[in-house]
Amino acid sequence: MAFREINAKMIEATVAPGQRLFSQRGAMLAYRGEVSFTPNTAGGQGGIMSMIGRRVADEDTPLMTVEGNGTVLFGHGGHHIQVIRLTGDTLYVEADRLLAFEGSLQQGTMFLGSQGGVMGMVRGQVSGQGLFTTTLKGQGAVAVMAHGGVIEIPITPQRPVHVDPQAYVAHHGDVRNKLSTALGWRDMVGRGSGEAFQLELSGSGAVYVQASEEKL
Repeated sequence: MAFREINAKMIEATVAPGQRLFSQRGAMLAYRGEVSFTPNTAGGQGGIMSMIGRRVADEDTPLMTVEGNGTVLFGHGGHHIQVIRLTGDTLYVEADRLLAFEGSLQQGTMFLGSQGGVMGMVRGQVSGQGLFTTTLKGQGAVAVMAHGGVIEIPITPQRPVHVDPQAYVAHHGDVRNKLSTALGWRDMVGRGSGEAFQLELSGSGAVYVQASEEKL
């Protein structure tokens, strides 16, 4: 199974017998062959899969399990799509940015603790319990959505990367993240109210950044 980028906003997935993938509800644009789309509430991952499904759709509706023999075109909302190929490491990504991913990947969630609380404030989703981020680990491909295209920025121990949290899409590798407040930062770049958050990522890996501060 593989994802092929048709253009900046569409991908084609090849589905083979005995394999499966998961997609966001409503992401299927067209398909050829004998392919089935089934609502997924547990998916072999128990409550975790159900949680991810609800977050993706922003309501109590599941992801879709895609199986069969054929090809499927995926896209959603005219968003730009970035295909990320994992080779054994872990991808950290917000669930609502997931378009589709291969069933070979192990799915989970990570609690970001107090950092999540700050991120929740930034995203307008204040929660006393912080923020859960989706994790995908193993060998396989993930298609994520973004506004205005995505760039991959390497993170090295000698060169940490600072990102506007609204432009953050995902990251992978042995990376530590820290949110801090920078007074006057937005005024310096001509936007905002004089107070902003910066997300600092350090360690070894890469971060994916979109060319926009617009939320999905």
